[in-house]
Amino acid sequence: MSTVVSPDGTAVAYSKVGSGPALVLVDGALCYRAFGPMKNLATALAPNFTVYYYDRRGRGETGGNENWTLEREIDDIGVLLKEAGGEAFLFGASSGAVVALEAAARLSGVKKIAVYEPPFIVDDTHPARPDDYIENMDAMIAAGKPGDALQTFMKTVGTPGFAITIMKLTPVWKKLKAVAHTLPNDLRALGDTGAGKPLPVDRWTSATMPALAIDGGKSPVYMRNGVRSLSEILPDAEYRTLEGQTHMVKAAVVAPVLVEFFTRG
Repeated sequence: MSTVVSPDGTAVAYSKVGSGPALVLVDGALCYRAFGPMKNLATALAPNFTVYYYDRRGRGETGGNENWTLEREIDDIGVLLKEAGGEAFLFGASSGAVVALEAAARLSGVKKIAVYEPPFIVDDTHPARPDDYIENMDAMIAAGKPGDALQTFMKTVGTPGFAITIMKLTPVWKKLKAVAHTLPNDLRALGDTGAGKPLPVDRWTSATMPALAIDGGKSPVYMRNGVRSLSEILPDAEYRTLEGQTHMVKAAVVAPVLVEFFTRG
């Protein structure tokens, strides 16, 4: 493990594998280096890139949750870009895709960006997130009930009740509870993109680099509609569907797509 220090003094833990142009991976909600998809994806991409993957604020071996703001999350990516030599490709998954988009819009040095299924709700194909969603999450976390916050989150994103019940009986639930305090951060990063209305056309206009918006062919309609909408408002974007994939995309499937996009002249 290595660390870089963000401007507010938080040590951001990261791992680096492979060789070639730099690529930074941004995890989604509840994920970090030791728990989630990015380690396998980094390994799959290592033959083509120097891959940096890291623990976002409040997770794994990175602190700073008490100082969380979206701007500080972007600062964390900024110091990783500096560590990578000043420029890099960027890939974000789920809510991490939104953080990556914000970084691409605000930082210099992002050469290209690819995102997989930011959890936007842009129409009536899925219920909009409740107006008091974040407030309720904050209250549960403050009351020392991370399991309740986690269950609420999973129900809201559409996880079946029986699946949640089974998950509670596995070691995975304990790992998820350990980072449930970071859920409000991801929800705040999403802003109003879960309100069931079109995406704000001016939010990422500064992200003028080539972009790739990816979804899975087996993912929910609402999520695919959100990805397609994103591709239509970014300045220089293309849209790609990975047939047979869900929100939990396989590294072996998405890695070749990222290699082709990032290495294309």
